[in-house]
Amino acid sequence: MTTPELTSIEAPIRRLSRLDRFLPVWIGSAMVVGLVLGRLIPTLNQSLNHVQVVGTSLPIAIGLLVMMYPVLAKVRYGEVGIIAADRRLLVTSLILNWLIGPLVMFALAWIFLADLPAYRTGLILIGLARCIAMVLIWNDLACGDATAAAVLVAVNSVFQIIAYAGLGYFYLEVLPHWLGLSGASVDVSMWTIARSVLIFLGVPLVAGYVTRRVGERSRGRTWYEGTFLPRIGPLALYGLLFTVVVLFALQGDTITHRPLDVVRIAVPLLCYFALMWIGSFALGVVLGLPYARTATLAFTAAGNNFELAIAVAIGTFGVTSGQAMAGVVGPLIEVPALIALVYLAQWARRRFYAKETP
Repeated sequence: MTTPELTSIEAPIRRLSRLDRFLPVWIGSAMVVGLVLGRLIPTLNQSLNHVQVVGTSLPIAIGLLVMMYPVLAKVRYGEVGIIAADRRLLVTSLILNWLIGPLVMFALAWIFLADLPAYRTGLILIGLARCIAMVLIWNDLACGDATAAAVLVAVNSVFQIIAYAGLGYFYLEVLPHWLGLSGASVDVSMWTIARSVLIFLGVPLVAGYVTRRVGERSRGRTWYEGTFLPRIGPLALYGLLFTVVVLFALQGDTITHRPLDVVRIAVPLLCYFALMWIGSFALGVVLGLPYARTATLAFTAAGNNFELAIAVAIGTFGVTSGQAMAGVVGPLIEVPALIALVYLAQWARRRFYAKETP
């Protein structure tokens, strides 16, 4: 089915579900609830850490797995070969996602947060977590290539399993040492990161793959994507909001005493979204890609998998860490920023692709 063209600036917002449309509101509300709970229940930290999974409290681990599973169940894993045939799109996307994106975030983190190593590390972890979730929504709203987006999401999912831990160690330990950046060491092993990735990405990835295979074989793709996925879709948001509530409950004192830290985390994130999206879209135009695939290239390069970054930060540094805090701020900034880029995509379509048939 061809995605209808957006004809007004209000159209993207109307096409979002109510949950997605007010995502910044839900996240803001979850932050407030968490702060209140942290004040009312001083022993919350001890209670949550009573039972742990690889250093992460069991309730939080469950929340992280719940928010990852629906996203990975949406991926059409059997369509990787379709996009592999378009070498320009695939190779360009891989370079943008796994070379340019992490480097840009690394540079921004050091430029804006050189004196705040925990937040800086959190941003670097975000830069390494390539988008496999909300990008499908932004791509659809911008009339991008839905099949290409789904396949690039599948490629990023698999690549994260293979490369995230190694890249994390490189950007957190090796590269800063090469560049002579003082105070760069975070004393984290590659295995520590890999363990978190294998659990919090590997488990839901396998579950999502098995769910799709079983669901399509037993009931067909129409039922799976038209009935089953809409039912489990909200679980991703519920899991994210639960995690946000807990994080803010445990970090209440830090947040209330350092509100400017949230602003300082937000600034490099906004710069990142703008640089990656505009640069990627311009590159798609130069390469001669059609609008739909140029939009897909830009949104998959600009978005990040904050769920994974939060999971790794919690599993590696702890639920009350500054690294986890940086991950939580991410979705609050990403949603309005990416919606704004949907509008920019529609303007760019009229400006650079006026001759394309709608």
